[in-house]
Amino acid sequence: MTFLRQKRLVFVFFIFLTCLAGLVFRLWVIQIRDGEIYSCLALNQGSLWVALEETPRGKILDRNLTTITVEKREDRIVIFPGAVRDKAVVWHGLAGILGVDEPVIKKYLEGDACILPYSVSPEQSSAVREKGWVGVMALPVQYRYGERPLASHVLGHLGKISSREEFLTLANNSNKIYRYSDVVGKTGLEKYYEKDLKGMRPQQAVRVYTDARGRLLGGPGFKLEEGVGDRERKDLVLTIDLHIQRVVEDVMDRKVERGAVVVMEAGSGDILAMASRPGFDPANPGQTPGVTAEECFFDRCVSLYQPGSVFKVIVAAAAIEEDVAGLDSRFVCRGEQENMIHCWKEAGHGDLNFATAFAVSCNPVFAETGLALGAPTLIEYAGRLGFDNQSVIGYPAPADQRQDLDLIGAPYNLVNSSVGQGPVLVTPVQIAAMTNVVVSNGIYRTPRLVKEVRKSSGSVAREFPQDTGRIAVSSVTAEELRKLMELAVDQGTGKAALVPAFGSAGKTGSAQLDSGKDSVNAWFSGYAPRTCPRYIITVLVEGGAGGGETAAPIFREIMERILK
Repeated sequence: MTFLRQKRLVFVFFIFLTCLAGLVFRLWVIQIRDGEIYSCLALNQGSLWVALEETPRGKILDRNLTTITVEKREDRIVIFPGAVRDKAVVWHGLAGILGVDEPVIKKYLEGDACILPYSVSPEQSSAVREKGWVGVMALPVQYRYGERPLASHVLGHLGKISSREEFLTLANNSNKIYRYSDVVGKTGLEKYYEKDLKGMRPQQAVRVYTDARGRLLGGPGFKLEEGVGDRERKDLVLTIDLHIQRVVEDVMDRKVERGAVVVMEAGSGDILAMASRPGFDPANPGQTPGVTAEECFFDRCVSLYQPGSVFKVIVAAAAIEEDVAGLDSRFVCRGEQENMIHCWKEAGHGDLNFATAFAVSCNPVFAETGLALGAPTLIEYAGRLGFDNQSVIGYPAPADQRQDLDLIGAPYNLVNSSVGQGPVLVTPVQIAAMTNVVVSNGIYRTPRLVKEVRKSSGSVAREFPQDTGRIAVSSVTAEELRKLMELAVDQGTGKAALVPAFGSAGKTGSAQLDSGKDSVNAWFSGYAPRTCPRYIITVLVEGGAGGGETAAPIFREIMERILK
């Protein structure tokens, strides 16, 4: 055999080997990687079925693996019109049992297999079962959202695919199969983790097999499927603590009409609770009485607000770190007679030191300190303590481009910025992260909301580790800031935030609104216990009387309940 002939044979061999490898890879894709998808398609093509699960999706769990959506099971009536023998008898009987007009029931018996949209009592379920109608069953249905789901703005809500563009985007961003009738995530985590949460088959269903023309095979033969595996859906594990979230929302439902509360684990930066008001029911989104859909879905926890005097923590950190002022530095406050900015106390605070000025939230002292620091230094420290970082680990909400710390350096902005007004805009989550720097000995950590994505088997598909942190200010400066925040609660504007037995510390803020000086965005951000802090709570109340009057008592009530 000549060398040229051998070379040709080797070339042909590698061509066949490449083709075989491609064929094996394609078989692996069909049978292994996407096997469950194709088996579902084949099964659905040869049967009529009704899902006994509202929407096949993975669970959203808290840090203790408890379902946050508060799922529920209810009996409902399932109808397979093609199997019903005497439809007139059935719609007459069902109308009587359910208390619904006959023409309404008749409409369902002339359509496709479905679940009737009526809650059914145990007595009604028993009455339907006693009739023994073929093709009509009373069966338990799993619903994603229970009576009072928590953290609705974090979870988001579901809705049907609304456009061809949305359908194509979903189909192109995932290897899962979508139909125009599918229910998908519209906001929040339901939207951000759509391709992970979406399942390919319900875990509970009732099915009957058909021939190629859709006719029932071998009589009715209804099969109840329960506990069906679905490898395609994944679960989402959050840092949220369901108990703390429930406490926060209980308090807000009674005391906060519009506002936000963020609870963070001291040190780690993990978010233990996030709640915004007004809220909405994910099972019936956009239907909160007296509130527009746009306002319902507005998540104040990650939205920008002027922080008011809470920003004085930044000014104090910069002043101490840069040796511009210490706790014992002396100042004079002349109240309304000040030229740069008036103090909230008309008569003024007179001669006072920096620590007292922080505790009583004296505006002239902090305006003077801000001028001494200069805009570049103030911008630098605002960034160091996280006011240039809107990101939350595992929660890819788009950043609001209106946040621009460089505006502090624009003409005539420095004085107002030094007291948290003017162009300074921050989110409640950022305020909580700033307070975490104080209790973490000067280390800034990006907040975290999602811990991991889990496979249906329980193994981890993707992790979101905690931020290891970076030095924002020295541990000495952080210790001085803790003294200031303790003094603000002991002797200053935050007295209503004092938590008995455990002790607490924090800073009030009252950001002026356009509507007048009697209406402000009231803030309080602080921590407890004083020794070995465990929790950080940031409270924002829109249209409050002031941080000390409105937000501080809410902080105290929430903190007392979660500590106990």
